[in-house]
Amino acid sequence: MAQTSELPKFIQLSEMLIREIAAGRLADGVRLPPEREMADELGVAVGTLRKALADVEAKGLLDRVQGSGNYVRHRPAVDSVYAFFRLELLQGGGLPKAKVLSVDRLPKPAAFAALGGHADGHRIRRLRFLGEVLVALEEIWLDAGWRDEVGVADLTDSLYYFYRHELDLVIVAVEDRIGIDVLPDWTPSAFHLPAGETVGHITRVSRSAAKEAAEFSRTWFDAGRATYISRMGKG
Repeated sequence: MAQTSELPKFIQLSEMLIREIAAGRLADGVRLPPEREMADELGVAVGTLRKALADVEAKGLLDRVQGSGNYVRHRPAVDSVYAFFRLELLQGGGLPKAKVLSVDRLPKPAAFAALGGHADGHRIRRLRFLGEVLVALEEIWLDAGWRDEVGVADLTDSLYYFYRHELDLVIVAVEDRIGIDVLPDWTPSAFHLPAGETVGHITRVSRSAAKEAAEFSRTWFDAGRATYISRMGKG
């Protein structure tokens, strides 16, 4: 089992704050702790934290008042790395992380065969975490027309970040279908539930700016640890 590359630390911090704000764990108008205190609590350099706070501010979720502090501002939709990641801890939030189980180039499955322009796809199987909590098992198929070869070393915790920065592929829309299913026979022993166990299930088609289907995925998640949430509203 291989660890995917982590996102830059300031992006991890920014995404964590964005998800905490979206989940309501950081209330609108609340003042964040002083930056040095906050950096110490998170175990990061003050400069890294300030870079993360600047990113959150640029997305309209933070008012940074000179001499007073940093104040949370809620918005219904934000362009973030995990804008389409819909699983959260039961108490809300949780920074998504991943461990790759395998990456293989194979003929696309029937569910994805009619989508995308290539007969093959890159099949990525991963364990998915929210913070340190293991919550899901994923199988992702990326159309091979986007890249001939994909290896573990190419991937980051966020595949959409990898797509945007390495493939010039921007996912702008997704279609999710939510239900239940049994964990597949390839469920690894590292997962805390066995193959055949009934769990929450998501199938997704992700589309590019040209509205082409670029990715198909299946996610099996433990509803005792995580929940699916989609927030919508006017800006």
